[in-house]
Amino acid sequence: MRTAVALGSNLGDRLANLRSARQGIVGLAGVRAPVVSSPIYETDPVDCETGAAKFLNAVVEFEYEGDSVNLLEELIRIEESLGRERVHARNISRKIDIDLLYSGRIKIDNGELQLPHRRMHVRRFVLQPLTDIQPDLVLPDQTQAVRELLARLSDSGKVVRFQDQW
Repeated sequence: MRTAVALGSNLGDRLANLRSARQGIVGLAGVRAPVVSSPIYETDPVDCETGAAKFLNAVVEFEYEGDSVNLLEELIRIEESLGRERVHARNISRKIDIDLLYSGRIKIDNGELQLPHRRMHVRRFVLQPLTDIQPDLVLPDQTQAVRELLARLSDSGKVVRFQDQW
């Protein structure tokens, strides 16, 4: 089923961090083509510590054959392999952040995992790259396509296209 993750980085070589995360994801058992990557966007930090650097954000969508909870565990291992510590304050600067956004029409809310991601529909830095690759996608529990959700956002968070191919 079509599955997507959001990638973010605001520490170190942000572009290399996103590339490494994508490479790790593509190499996972159960991940199949087609793999589609959005352009990368540079975004202002949201709810981070004062003075936090800007993020690079992107969305990667792929075909996935497997259990979503197992996928989440694999994504956490990728984060850890790239230097992210599991125990950290919420919304702080980070070398890599990988969020599982959706997996087909699956709905999960078990404390460990919530699908679709509970805040993705109100985050410009997720909706903009997702709209680039799946503008007509209607997420579970939503009635509007992601392009419509993006158009309705009233926040002024700055999201600037950084790089198309990566």
